[in-house]
Amino acid sequence: MKKIILATLCALTLIGCTTKQQSMENQVIDNILTRVSVRQFTGEPLTQAQVDTLLRAAMAAPSAVNKQPWAFVVITDKRIIERIGEELPNSRCQNNAPLAVVLCGDLDKALEGAGHDFWVQDVAAATENLLLAAHSMGLGAVWTGMYPTPRAAQVQELLGLPANIVPLAVVPVGYPAEQPAVKQKYNESLIHYNQW
Repeated sequence: MKKIILATLCALTLIGCTTKQQSMENQVIDNILTRVSVRQFTGEPLTQAQVDTLLRAAMAAPSAVNKQPWAFVVITDKRIIERIGEELPNSRCQNNAPLAVVLCGDLDKALEGAGHDFWVQDVAAATENLLLAAHSMGLGAVWTGMYPTPRAAQVQELLGLPANIVPLAVVPVGYPAEQPAVKQKYNESLIHYNQW
């Protein structure tokens, strides 16, 4: 009898773990597939705990040789956010965003030699992590690219960034004042197996 009870408990534990794992996987996939770019915000401020969670998620991104060549400028000052919006209208910072995160590459931490420009991929991964974290928290955000256009130099000057800190993207974040439709982006014609 003890063996039957023990076997039943083991089976229930395994089923519970499998169900929890499948549920978590589905939540992650759902978060990825339903994330949209939000360009209008309510203006309601975020808590410091929310900001910390966004930054932790960003810094959990993979990076080449684990160099983590990123730096973050968190902007909560409405005047600076508005100034970015005035100078860079496509940044969406003028759309009532209570927060903007400027995701930068720290060239002093970048790989040397042929892998130097991997910092771009590393900071891009951090940017995507931040966007997905925002969506999972019920927030909206939009990726506004800076690098390698002249806009990077504008943001660098505006924020007084040192020469080794290069802005890759500005991400306004806040509570959404719009609900954009989720886009179906899956396209089988873009997939090739084993060779072109």
